[in-house]
Amino acid sequence: MRTIKRSVFFGLFLGILGLWSFAEGLAAADTPSAPSAMAAFDEIDLEEKARLPDLVAYAYDRNPVIRAAREAWRAAAEKYQIRTGLPDPQLMVTYFPQPIETRLGPQDWSATISQKFPFPGRLSKEGDVAAQEVRIARLDLDRAVRDVSVAIQESYHELLYIQQARSIAGKNAGLLDELRKISETAYAEDRAAFLDVAKAQSQTGQLRYDMLLLEELEQTERTRLNGLLNRPPEAAIGELAPAAARPVVYSLEEIYALAEAHQEEIRIADAQVERAGQQIALSRYQNLPDFNIGFFYASIGQPDVANPPPDAGDDALGIQFGVSVPLWFGKNASRTRQARAEAERARAVRVERVNQSRTQIRTLFFKLRNAERLMTLYGKEMIPQALASMETAETWFREGEGSFSDVVEIQATAYNFQLSVARARADYGRALAGLEQLAGLNLTQREAETAGEVKP
Repeated sequence: MRTIKRSVFFGLFLGILGLWSFAEGLAAADTPSAPSAMAAFDEIDLEEKARLPDLVAYAYDRNPVIRAAREAWRAAAEKYQIRTGLPDPQLMVTYFPQPIETRLGPQDWSATISQKFPFPGRLSKEGDVAAQEVRIARLDLDRAVRDVSVAIQESYHELLYIQQARSIAGKNAGLLDELRKISETAYAEDRAAFLDVAKAQSQTGQLRYDMLLLEELEQTERTRLNGLLNRPPEAAIGELAPAAARPVVYSLEEIYALAEAHQEEIRIADAQVERAGQQIALSRYQNLPDFNIGFFYASIGQPDVANPPPDAGDDALGIQFGVSVPLWFGKNASRTRQARAEAERARAVRVERVNQSRTQIRTLFFKLRNAERLMTLYGKEMIPQALASMETAETWFREGEGSFSDVVEIQATAYNFQLSVARARADYGRALAGLEQLAGLNLTQREAETAGEVKP
């Protein structure tokens, strides 16, 4: 008889474990997909020639901010399984040093196994909340990728400007050196004043200082770019490929709408609003009772009596049922009030994000248009005019009809114009990257339509 009861007990024990495993399997079936391990990224040689898409792809695999966000997404996906699973069963064994005497004999030890079951529907709501957290973690990853990509684009355009400025300064330094030699010869022939010679020498010194400054700026910007790529600070980066100034094919109002639909910060705020709504529903389930089902087994020895009863020594077996009592109404009501307050906060944050986004878009849109105007002004008008004027002034000077000072002044003006158009290109690229960051997609093409290029 004792063997039969023990078999029944262990059968029930295995049954409750099977029920628990089945419930766990149901929860796992709805688990959001966790991100798979990223494949090793093929090494890109950045020391020969660096292209912007290559730098972005390189950073996607190696940038620590992106890697941290990717692992946070992975952790959130695993957290879903934790929150939707049943609590662990509890097994308690009691041993009696001094056996308790009962009618059937001494009770040597007892065992209890129990499983807690939340109110029906609560785990489902826990899953809804956790699913929104997974969604937010994924959007955080998208935002990290976007922010790093934009930072690389900004650094790329800045470094490209510095390289172009060094090239412009080098060419102008060579030209000015020739002009300086001409001025010295003209001074020896009494065709130029000493002031003209001094001005040419001073201008040459200024260009050399500019070249030294640009060299240090290039090293600083290269260190920043290497930091985004998770490379050593002094790692070499080859010549940057020129970046075309792509025109924006969306209006300002369209960009506002695109940002509200695609910008990660706003989408995160939307997910937080939905999560808050799910949290309100969950708080109501948290105020409902939980159930506890268990099984009790007690081992009974043989009684030390002259005439034992027929069922002497039979083990005891019992079924337990319990329910939690949500008695503290103030705490229960606070859960719901807290969830509603979080929902209001989430809605306010979304409104603030939209307003802030529109302000930033308007500012960047102005910078973009202004840079575009400057590229056109300097590239199509000011630089051609300055180069033509310099050629005319040099011809007049050689013919004795103009001063050498005019040649130097016009050359300095052309040099500044060349730097200005390079600066405008860099500002255009940086502003475009910022706008696309806020809009959440490429602003230079509509679906399959490919935009052309703006050539100053």
